[in-house]
Amino acid sequence: MSSNHLFIDPDSPTPTDPPGTGVRGLWQDESPQQKGTHVRFEVNRDVFSEAVSFAVKLLPQRTTLPILGGVLIEAGDDSVTLSAFDYESSARTTIGAAVGEPGRALVSGRLLADIASRLPAAPVEFSVDGGRVSIRCGAGRFTLLPMPVEEYPALPELAAAGGLVPGELLADAIGQVVVAASRDDVTPVITGVQLEVGENSLSLVATDRYRVAIRDIPWDSADSGIVEATALVPARVLAEIGKTFAHAKTVRIAIAEGGDRELIAFSAEDKAVTSLLIKGNYPPVKRLFPQSVEDYAVLSTSDLVDAVRRVSLVLEREAALRFSFSPDGLTLEAAGGEQAQASESIDAVLTGEETVVSLKPQFLIDALGGVHSEFVRLGFTRTDNPNKPGPVLITAQTSGDTGPSSFRYLLQPNLLLR
Repeated sequence: MSSNHLFIDPDSPTPTDPPGTGVRGLWQDESPQQKGTHVRFEVNRDVFSEAVSFAVKLLPQRTTLPILGGVLIEAGDDSVTLSAFDYESSARTTIGAAVGEPGRALVSGRLLADIASRLPAAPVEFSVDGGRVSIRCGAGRFTLLPMPVEEYPALPELAAAGGLVPGELLADAIGQVVVAASRDDVTPVITGVQLEVGENSLSLVATDRYRVAIRDIPWDSADSGIVEATALVPARVLAEIGKTFAHAKTVRIAIAEGGDRELIAFSAEDKAVTSLLIKGNYPPVKRLFPQSVEDYAVLSTSDLVDAVRRVSLVLEREAALRFSFSPDGLTLEAAGGEQAQASESIDAVLTGEETVVSLKPQFLIDALGGVHSEFVRLGFTRTDNPNKPGPVLITAQTSGDTGPSSFRYLLQPNLLLR
């Protein structure tokens, strides 16, 4: 990695030990329910498999507490709720079922997901009798040992209040910005995506110190009264949330601030996901974006993606491409050492001075994947040092004056080898 950071590293937040209770105002701890020694229900195979898959998505691959790898199954009068909770995040979904005996059971989440995904095309019969869990589907039968349900931590309950966002736009925004979040746990605060609620909009912000991605979407405060709030959500969890609610008409977002455990909840229809927020002060990266850029180039998005992928084939890992913009177009150059070099020229319309910058190819491709338009604009900012180019501002290029772009991506160039 280059040392050309977009900002000074923030202080790492102080981790806290997770207690087993919720936060007042957003959560209320569930009252303990009577443990059912007998549970029996029948459910559609596809519905059951999808529900189990959803519940286990956020479970950790490894945990020091095996019970946190379980899925809690609660059968009611005519429905079954499947839940997973590891103190940091939770997932819950409710499906319709023909319930013979209501009750609760706890089984291994990964094993149940593997079984559910391979069941034949037939109704699923699930039952618990004494110390055994039985799953029957067509000619297939599985017998599992249940986990001690009485030792499972109390699940948080969602409060009704929360703001609303369109599900498709939320999923799209998450996909655009989450790639820019840091994967380095040394600085936990930038491994998350900052959600910033304004009066009528929700901003998603992510950075890894070398780039910043921002996307704005509409926000309806609804009955929550939330017109200004921030929440730092782990990028890994938010990525799964985007996939989960991509087809939901609206998603309700509730934020609990204050206290030892600050939480956020996303819910739509029969699904809900909660996440513990990352503690710490997010760097003020929004101020890095320029108000205007006088020098810029407009290119075909697909042509640029294809050229970057071809020319970067000869590069060694972590190496950058050289981009030379002139009135004649753009020339990409890669030096992979003595054995391999590559270059390619493509059309570009340049406004302003000729510019040469060196960019990480994957970082640029991540930006272009979020542009969602036929043409892309690369804006070139300046610094006081003529030998050090400023960050490149990447936005969609659309016809007409449509105002500020809802998606903006700021990429710090590498220092050119001279």
